[in-house]
Amino acid sequence: MNIKQFLEKKDIRISLKRYGVDALGAMAQGLFCTLLIGTIIDAVGKQLNIPFLTMTVAQIAGIEYTVGGLASAMSGPAMAVAIGYALSSPPLVLFSLISVGFASNALGGAGGPLAVLFVAIISAEVGKAVSKETKIDILVTPLVTIGVGILLSAVIAPFLGGLAMKVGDIIMWATNLQPFLMGILVSVVIGIALTLPISSAAICAALGLTGLAGGAAVAGCSAQMIGFAIMSFNENRWGGLVSQGIGTSMLQMGNIVRNPRIWIPPILTSAITGPLATCVFHLEMNGTPVSSGMGTCGLVGQIGVYTGWVNDVAQGIKPGITFFDAAGLILISFVLPALLCPAFAAVLKKIGWIHPGDMKLL
Repeated sequence: MNIKQFLEKKDIRISLKRYGVDALGAMAQGLFCTLLIGTIIDAVGKQLNIPFLTMTVAQIAGIEYTVGGLASAMSGPAMAVAIGYALSSPPLVLFSLISVGFASNALGGAGGPLAVLFVAIISAEVGKAVSKETKIDILVTPLVTIGVGILLSAVIAPFLGGLAMKVGDIIMWATNLQPFLMGILVSVVIGIALTLPISSAAICAALGLTGLAGGAAVAGCSAQMIGFAIMSFNENRWGGLVSQGIGTSMLQMGNIVRNPRIWIPPILTSAITGPLATCVFHLEMNGTPVSSGMGTCGLVGQIGVYTGWVNDVAQGIKPGITFFDAAGLILISFVLPALLCPAFAAVLKKIGWIHPGDMKLL
C-alpha cells in the first residue's frame, strides 16, 4: 500500500476546503456553544439579576466560576472536538482532542483559537493515521494524539497566538487611526467572509477583533445577511427572510456562483455601513471577538455589542447606554441594510445584471 492509498484509507484529505472551510466552520460552532453562550448567560444573569447565573458555582485553582464562566472555560476543548468531528475523526481521536484543545488554547493566550485550529488539525490527522493500526489501539491512539497535540501546543501555540493577536492589534490600531478607510475595508472583507463557506466568526475570534474594527465587522456581516434577506424577499418570502436574516447569507452561495452580480448590493451596502459605524456612531464590539463575525445570526453580533456596553458601564468606562448608542446599532444592523441593499438591487435589475429568480433558494 502506497502513501496515497494509506491516506485515502484513513480519510486524510489534505485540502484547503477541508481545513479552511470545514474545520474553520466547525471551530466557530465550538466557540459559539461555549464562549459565546457563556458570555450571553453572564449578561442575562447580570441584567435580570438572576442569582443562580451570577453566583459562584465552582472554584478551581483559586478561580471562581459562574455558570456562564464554566461554559466559556471549555472553549478550547470544544473547538478542538468540533474540528475533529469535521475531519471525521474516530472516537478515540475525537475524545483525545479534549486535552489537546485545552492545552493549545491555554498556551495560545488571547490568540488561542488560531493555535487550536492548527494544533487540532495536525493532532487529529496524526491520530487518524495510527488509529486501529495496533492491537492496543485504546492506548496507542490517545497517547499519540495527545502527545502530538501537547508537544505542538508547547512549541507553536504561543507563537501562533501571539501572531494572531499582533495581526488583530494592527487591524484595530489602523481602524482607530483611519476609521473611514478601515471601516470600509473591515466591513467589506468580514462581510464577504461571512457569506463565503468559511467562518467569519472564527476569523474574528482568531484575530481577537474587537473595538471599532469589531463594530465594522458587525456592520459588514449584518449588511450581507439583512441585505440578502430583504432584496430576495419576493423570491423566498418569510422563510427566506428568517433563514437568511437571522440564519446565514451563506445560503445564497450557490446563486452567487451562478450570477456573481447579485453580491454587489450587499457589498456596496457594507462599504457604506462600515464607515458609518466607525465614524458616525463609533460602534464598538467590546464583547467577545467571536461576536464580531456573527452579524445578525441569532442576533449574536448585536448581543455582543450590548454585553460590551454592559461590561463597560459596570467597569466605569462608559457612563451609560444612550439612545444614540441603541439607534446606531439598530440603524447599522437592520434599517440601513434593509433600505440600501434593495435600492442597489433595483438599479442592477434595471440594467439587466440581476434577473427574476437569481436569488431563489432551492
